[in-house]
Amino acid sequence: MSAPTSCDAIIIGSGQAGNPLAVALAGAGRRVVLIEENLLGGSCINYGCTPTKTLLATAERMHHIRTAAEVAAPLLPGAGTLTVDLATAIARKTQVLEALREGVRSNLIDENPGITVLAGHAAFTGPHTVAVALAEGTRELSAPLIFINTGTRTAIPDNIEGLTDSGYHTSTTLMELQDLPEHLLIVGGGYIGLELGQMFRRFGSKVSIVENGPALLEHEDADVSGALQSALEAEGIRFVLGAQARRVSRSATGLTLTAHTAQGTRHLRGSHLLLATGRRPNTDRLGLGYAGIQTDEQGYIPVDSNLQTKVRGVYALGDVHPGPQFTHLAYDDYRIVRDALLHGKRRSARQRPLPYCVFTEPQLARIGLNEAQAREKKVPYRVASMPVSVIGRARHTSQPAGFWKVLVGDDDQLLGAALLGGQAGEVMSVLQVAMTGRLRYQQLQEIIFAHPIWAEGLNNVFRDLRRP
Repeated sequence: MSAPTSCDAIIIGSGQAGNPLAVALAGAGRRVVLIEENLLGGSCINYGCTPTKTLLATAERMHHIRTAAEVAAPLLPGAGTLTVDLATAIARKTQVLEALREGVRSNLIDENPGITVLAGHAAFTGPHTVAVALAEGTRELSAPLIFINTGTRTAIPDNIEGLTDSGYHTSTTLMELQDLPEHLLIVGGGYIGLELGQMFRRFGSKVSIVENGPALLEHEDADVSGALQSALEAEGIRFVLGAQARRVSRSATGLTLTAHTAQGTRHLRGSHLLLATGRRPNTDRLGLGYAGIQTDEQGYIPVDSNLQTKVRGVYALGDVHPGPQFTHLAYDDYRIVRDALLHGKRRSARQRPLPYCVFTEPQLARIGLNEAQAREKKVPYRVASMPVSVIGRARHTSQPAGFWKVLVGDDDQLLGAALLGGQAGEVMSVLQVAMTGRLRYQQLQEIIFAHPIWAEGLNNVFRDLRRP
């Protein structure tokens, strides 16, 4: 093999950290090679946020039609039994993501001549050398800076018998179905399982969710996860908690999932099976050992507070390093590295807020500490909660489900919040800005919000603060 082609930076993976970093480095005059084995845009555009939220919009519109009578609108004939035209919904989803993918391609290739995009699989051959398997052969590259942004894939459990023979879906394959499942069985009660479960229930499927823990969303307070479970049960979703899925079998009439519970063995019958059992990093085929990079037990790449691995000049960005897996954090990884390399500004990746939103209806939005985390960290706090039903906007829109809970420290500044209700993610963003600006809760109580918007509830939620 000839000597490696040198460049200034190699980026492995076209995700939400890698793409903008390529543009920033190229804009600063660096020669950048970006390598993508699959589809440009990473998991967010192709398998995660874009397809999921596009299809959730379809499900929400259908739900609004079915429930029109709640706001005294006449119910159209047949609306109560409305089911989705799934093939059309999938086609719309595909059209949306193809447009976004084309935008990524144009931005990387047409608008930035300093970026070379290669379609192939990359693997390390040394600390700063990479071999790329292309259709026309193997090409070896070298660079002082290498960024790993290869994302994750569905973790397939190895303790459920019969998966391969019986067949199953991941979140990716489920969103390519052309025919509506009669009864969707879901293993996993995290945000992926809940969002897709409510989506297909509103599409017209029966849905049963099996979770091995005692509650949904293991990182949430019990009152929050319990309230969301009640809202989803009201739509007809069945939950089996504290259940270990052990075996799946298929017959002429469908699937049978066998789960062990404290009350005995359960047999759940359905037509389709979704595994929403977490994610695993795409690091096992990168040849990391040749670079001197080790992974943890789950395959994630440890990094320091600057997102650098133990090999100088090699970074891990996005979901391949340990920590929460969200698009907005991956994008912030890009900003941390960009500022350090191009602007001489350093900011720790370990000292940043974690906002996130579960796009069920009602939405669940979280920022900062919850009660369990505050107790674990021994952080003194006061807590207040308020039912969403008292907010004027909830009454106007007939969306009374849920509650808001806020935590305040001894300095009167916000420690965190969990909001379950309509437009919770948007209201949570107001709290995040207040936390960033170190506002005291009294300032939020006195802000003049436009009437009648959801955020107006922030004038009242702090009214009954108390020690736990």
